[in-house]
Amino acid sequence: MRVIMGIQVGDREQEAVKVQELLTKHGCIIKTRLGLHEASVEGQCSSNGLIILEFIQNKEDEIKAMITELSALESIKVEQMIF
Repeated sequence: MRVIMGIQVGDREQEAVKVQELLTKHGCIIKTRLGLHEASVEGQCSSNGLIILEFIQNKEDEIKAMITELSALESIKVEQMIF
């Protein structure tokens, strides 16, 4: 089973360090990581961000634990795609 996760960070300035700590904690199950954020024409970064993760297979219990921890953060929204 292939699991792809999208993590929307609503307040990057407030939550970025906490999210990074959780990604590092669970880093051994992450196969691919892609970070996206919007930048304005004036060159200023948006306060919102999106992180897309692909996990190694057969780690569903660890992925669920990570979702629980991420979802406890205030401005974080987590969604999954399973193939």
